[in-house]
Amino acid sequence: MFYHLFRYLDQTFNLPGSGMFQYISFRAAMAVILSLLIVIIFGRSVIDFLRRKQIGEDIRDLGLEGQLQKKGTPTMGGLIILLAILVPMLLLGKLDNIYVQLMLVSTVWLGFIGGLDDYIKVFRHRKEGLQGRFKIVGQVGLGIIVGTTMWLSPDIVVREKTTQPVQTVYVDADGTPVESVRQRVVLSSESVKTAKTTIPFIKDNEFDYARLTGGHDTAAWLLYVLVAIFVVTAVSNGANLTDGLDGLATGVSVPIVAVLGVLAYLSGHIVYADYLNIMYIPDAGELVVFAAALTGALVGFLWYNTFPAQIFMGDTGSLSIGGVIAVFALCIRKELLLPLLCGVFLVESFSVMMQVGWFKYTRRKYGEGRRILLMSPVHHHYQKKGIFETKIVIRFWIISLLLAAMTLVTLKIR
Repeated sequence: MFYHLFRYLDQTFNLPGSGMFQYISFRAAMAVILSLLIVIIFGRSVIDFLRRKQIGEDIRDLGLEGQLQKKGTPTMGGLIILLAILVPMLLLGKLDNIYVQLMLVSTVWLGFIGGLDDYIKVFRHRKEGLQGRFKIVGQVGLGIIVGTTMWLSPDIVVREKTTQPVQTVYVDADGTPVESVRQRVVLSSESVKTAKTTIPFIKDNEFDYARLTGGHDTAAWLLYVLVAIFVVTAVSNGANLTDGLDGLATGVSVPIVAVLGVLAYLSGHIVYADYLNIMYIPDAGELVVFAAALTGALVGFLWYNTFPAQIFMGDTGSLSIGGVIAVFALCIRKELLLPLLCGVFLVESFSVMMQVGWFKYTRRKYGEGRRILLMSPVHHHYQKKGIFETKIVIRFWIISLLLAAMTLVTLKIR
């Protein structure tokens, strides 16, 4: 809103200082500050309200010596995170930007699904919450919306790379002029509609899904929609499974979102995209404001969510965080980086799948179920081994930071 308001004031009245709102960097900085303040200032009031309404959750007793019993801790804290994202974006975002619109829809969509799950747990007293198939339907629905929008929207385009000859003349040892012609990769001047994405650690790192469909454009986009569905579902559920210890999912998500914001800025800046030889995506730089708002919301939530947690984010927060990370990566054509960047989410998900799969297999074969881990997801396995909760959380944060750094390194290592 402020973007359009101050643009009008600048063009009409030449109001001093109004031009600052045209800069993504300024609005991103304001978004971080505003979202952080929203969580810290209003978080206490929300916690007190949830406690008065007895909207709380009891954490399962793992039978560990010295384990802190958490009974009646307010949940649905993801509402604070959603508020701290939506308010700065509505005020500071460029609302006519298709990428911003996709992120806002994704935030509200998954926030509603997660909120419904928490509502059933708290008010209907059903510990399983919303049935898994309904969660999957919601996630698949969002994947279809994102995939078809990327396919059909005329505003979502990229600049492809082309090669042009560069002629140079140098003098050899005998003083004879010698002409040399080499090929230089440059960005084309025209924006095109394409189903291309980015492959890490590869020199020519753009991959077109049309290669898998024999060059058929419609089939390529249908494949892209399926990829979008898979990415949204996988990352959203991965974040949901990671949310099992105080501050774990929140802290792990901060470097992920920060790196996505950096990648969005570079991809949306024609000079940096050309210099780094990466895909230039017009208007994608606006996603930096969203990444800044989400980062501020997550850091602010840690104020109340670190051990011992005064509030849990619940599925309202965890499903939303994972989902918007997935949609963000799809928007900037970096979804194939997610296994590295979201490695913690990936390991948490695999730990559950391996545990459940092995238990079912051994029960059929031997008549009794056996386990690979002491408990899944894997962070509970380490708890069972006697490692204190805060140590597990901080180590997972460090791993997430390391994976984030490795993701940024892919810009140069090819």
